[in-house]
Amino acid sequence: MTSIFQPFAIPEATTPKRSEAKLLALDPLTGEITPSSSPNTRPGAKYRGASVEDLQLPPAFALSKTQNVMSAIELAYDRDFSYLPILDKNRRPLGYIDVTALKQAWEAGEIDADDQVHNVATKFDRSSATGRAYTVITPNTPLEILEEFLRKNVFALVTDHERKFVLGVATMQDLENFVTRRGSNIF
Repeated sequence: MTSIFQPFAIPEATTPKRSEAKLLALDPLTGEITPSSSPNTRPGAKYRGASVEDLQLPPAFALSKTQNVMSAIELAYDRDFSYLPILDKNRRPLGYIDVTALKQAWEAGEIDADDQVHNVATKFDRSSATGRAYTVITPNTPLEILEEFLRKNVFALVTDHERKFVLGVATMQDLENFVTRRGSNIF
């Protein structure tokens, strides 16, 4: 009796062994497809598609450019913030103050308690002459993009798409807290 089911073999060249199988991942920063041997080594795997909005950041606390130094130090310490954005009269970001550096400069007598913060703030470079691209971080920005930004910067201002309003301030600590809270296992 002849069986209608014939055994067949798949040529070895077309069937990679389990250890040779590679996953491909799309790098959201470069748009390139890169090989990955494990789902956990894919770019941003620990964030599982989350965005800045998922960090649940507290609303931004920002200072007017006319705020005085002593008031800025007190407000920052009351809220346990290390960096505070400085805004113009239209609430657009002008720069920021590093609260620790500001306090040290005041204690050393380098600045007056009544000086306005915009005189001692680190200003954002808005000129196109430097050639540095401005990275817009919004609530919809993927966390892997934020992480890449925070590798080169101490904090990120979360703004609307038009950069008219500061919505929050994100740090690497916020990302670490998110991963701890959510867990890093993807399976």
